[in-house]
Amino acid sequence: MVSEGFCVGRLQRFAEDRAGRLLLLVLGGALTGLTLIYNSIGLLEWLTLIPAAYVLVGLAIRQDTKLRYTYGYGFAFFMSFYLVIYHWFIYLYPLEFTGMSRASAVVVVLAGWVGLSIFQSLSGGLIFVFYVLLGRTGTVRRHRAMMPFLAASLWVVFEWSQTQFWTGVPWGRLAVGQCAMPAMIGTASLLGSYIITFFLVSVNFSVALAMRERAKARVFVFLAAGMFTFNAAAGGLLNYLDAQRQEGKITAAVIQPNIGSGDKWDMGLSEMIDITESYTLKAAASGPDLIIWPETAVPVVLESSPNTTRRLSDMSVGCGIPILAGMFTEDQEGREYNSLVLFEPDGSFGEQVYSKRRLVPFAERMPWRRFFTFLIPPLTEIAMLEEDVYPGRDSGLIEGGGVVYGPLICFDSIYESLTIQSLRDGAQVLVISTNDSWFYDSAAGRMHVAQAKLRAVESRRWVLRAANTGVSAVITPNGQAVETLRQLVGGYIVAEAGVRDNMTLYMRVGNIIVAAAALFCLLPVVMALFSGALPPKIILQTPRQHR
Repeated sequence: MVSEGFCVGRLQRFAEDRAGRLLLLVLGGALTGLTLIYNSIGLLEWLTLIPAAYVLVGLAIRQDTKLRYTYGYGFAFFMSFYLVIYHWFIYLYPLEFTGMSRASAVVVVLAGWVGLSIFQSLSGGLIFVFYVLLGRTGTVRRHRAMMPFLAASLWVVFEWSQTQFWTGVPWGRLAVGQCAMPAMIGTASLLGSYIITFFLVSVNFSVALAMRERAKARVFVFLAAGMFTFNAAAGGLLNYLDAQRQEGKITAAVIQPNIGSGDKWDMGLSEMIDITESYTLKAAASGPDLIIWPETAVPVVLESSPNTTRRLSDMSVGCGIPILAGMFTEDQEGREYNSLVLFEPDGSFGEQVYSKRRLVPFAERMPWRRFFTFLIPPLTEIAMLEEDVYPGRDSGLIEGGGVVYGPLICFDSIYESLTIQSLRDGAQVLVISTNDSWFYDSAAGRMHVAQAKLRAVESRRWVLRAANTGVSAVITPNGQAVETLRQLVGGYIVAEAGVRDNMTLYMRVGNIIVAAAALFCLLPVVMALFSGALPPKIILQTPRQHR
């Protein structure tokens, strides 16, 4: 007990120093980021936020730290987190397929890596400010047990906000770190990946409070253990019950041609199709119901490439199997779309088309074009950005053989709202067509697959994922990849998948957890206002403030 008290006392003194706080925050952010990159160590994520939580709880309890310093601490935490999870931007260098100079490539890569981290950290820092402000209300001062749940609620709202604007990319969902353990993500079918975020943050902050509030340490430890156990047990039970569900069956093939980004734009079109066709014909020998090609597997425009489209149509007719191919399409106004086009065995094509709904900023479209080309001149050297691609407007379901497929292209798959829309429109199987070749064999491809696993569990749908250079996979409704092709190899998968019509609670109610979290954050303020204990100067300043 003496040793324990000594250690906690030293930690508390260390966290009172500004340099000590920053070190703990950076440590917590970096460690948490590593669990997302290597989700085989995802179990550690239930502890990695503790250093940052310890600091933030201390700031809220002190009630005398200037808000600008609080924001700075939050910014530092999120910068360390995002710099780790976006490290794979360096794999883009030297961007040879764009034709830009190496010096320009360095500027663009750093702008992507550091710039995106800054954009997301600017809003992330507000979590710290709001948490400290809520900690100054009388309600929270009297009921410290609210503090873990307030932190979790703020984080849920923050993660959701990343899906609403182009400056926010939901790549850093905390639930990504749990995707190697199906039981730990099973509850996503109830309230989405946000409920896993809620449990993760609540557990970490409960442990931090146990270290801060030694008189109530046992209560907070039991609270942390209870939430961890509940999430694992409930997730495992939900997965077990779902596995008993009756479902129809289809056989599908996903093609992985392994054509890199540079090769895609430099290689002859005929040679590129030859490679993809060779795997397609081998897969067709197994008689699948559908063959899925990766995103922009054929980098031409459907309406202006009659020879290419005829070749794909002949391939489908010859195989007797529909082929869902990634290519560009164009509308009557001349606007281009990144699409999936169904080529059918009867020779028809172009009647069923899905167009990508969420476009990648600075890759498919240039936001604030004049501003960013002035700020980062090398962006003008990227020929791909000379004209913007346009987003699709609906779920674009694909029907074939009595089965309704819900297509998603690349970036689409990290936005849960698109999956919700597809299922509400009737999707029975999810199809993801993507091109992750930009990042070679980095963690980006594996993190992208983890997002697909979350969509599978949230919807309880089978996911058929065709990736240009990997990772291609067939993912079960409990988030397990039963068939995979690793990165940077060519090949194909032919596998059986289930056809389902059921709707999970999450698909029915959507992001109601976000609204509930926002309301919970307002609760201390409302209670304080009604009790007359919240004059403006109490929440915004204190008689004596520290850094």
